Amino acid sequence: MKIAVVILNWNGKPLLEKFLPSVVKFSNDDAEIYVADNNSTDDSISFLKEKYPEIKIIKNKTNGGYAKGYNDALQHVKADVYALVNSDIEVTKDWLKPVIKQFKGNKNTAAIQPKLLDYKDKSKFEYAGAAGGFLDFMGYPYCKGRIFMELEKDQNQYDDTYNIFWATGACFFIRSEVFHQLKGFDEDYFAHQEEIDLCWRIQNEDYNIQYVGASTVYHIGGATLKETNPHKTYLNFRNSLFSICKNVPKRFVFFVIFFRLILDGIAGVKFIFELRPVHTWAIIKAHFSFYINLPKMLKKRKAISFKKTKYYHKFSIVWEHFILQKNKFTELN
Repeated sequence: MKIAVVILNWNGKPLLEKFLPSVVKFSNDDAEIYVADNNSTDDSISFLKEKYPEIKIIKNKTNGGYAKGYNDALQHVKADVYALVNSDIEVTKDWLKPVIKQFKGNKNTAAIQPKLLDYKDKSKFEYAGAAGGFLDFMGYPYCKGRIFMELEKDQNQYDDTYNIFWATGACFFIRSEVFHQLKGFDEDYFAHQEEIDLCWRIQNEDYNIQYVGASTVYHIGGATLKETNPHKTYLNFRNSLFSICKNVPKRFVFFVIFFRLILDGIAGVKFIFELRPVHTWAIIKAHFSFYINLPKMLKKRKAISFKKTKYYHKFSIVWEHFILQKNKFTELN
């Protein structure tokens, strides 16, 4: 099985300097390594050519963000499995072996996520994907090991292998055949939650997505766009609505969108009380962008086959977390 580790870079020389050594050290025997550069203006390319001549470089013509960046780059990569790895990921010894084994033994598994721990505190799970992602009925994402901002300590409680609904884009393994069959990431997302949409489309095609706890990586998180950045708020709220519009089964979609818009409004009010009005404005802009793009999303919806329609793990993670005060996955009903 041919594996290609593909790292997307945009003006990220400091991250490449810090994290490439682990990727090279622990991947060379099992995979080819690529850096897909999103038209950087720093000296990332010259650094790679000088320090890592063995790494293949793909030069994208524009900075199309995560979605277009990978879509463009992967047209030039020949492999059975793509390992899409953020530039702020530190990998560990033998991180690829259990993932390869799982792909070989499970033909219906289309995507896999390893255990994602916090680089800054390696005893804890990391926000972006922790121990694998799930959705509630309203389309809110959460993980084993992370519910909203509550992060669990890694006590080997999630070291096994199991099915999940979505895998984090921070370290995302996918069969190349499936990636191209589904036409990759939706480029209208630009960045954030595009992996959830792709995983949802994978699920709609009745493939499996799995978490493999025997493989561990460490993630800084927010290295390219901080949690406090209102543009991140805008992308997360807008893209979540995009995914719901495209992927929720027909009998639920209007109901889910209607109540998500209400809950988004409540979140906007919360930001005002927290003296963060720029994030309230980001939600408003996200809603306007959703309305403008609604015809396009409905058109994309028509191309999706709903072979597997059960998408949610819990009815309302918002209720369970904020009202019932449940902070761990194991506490959920």
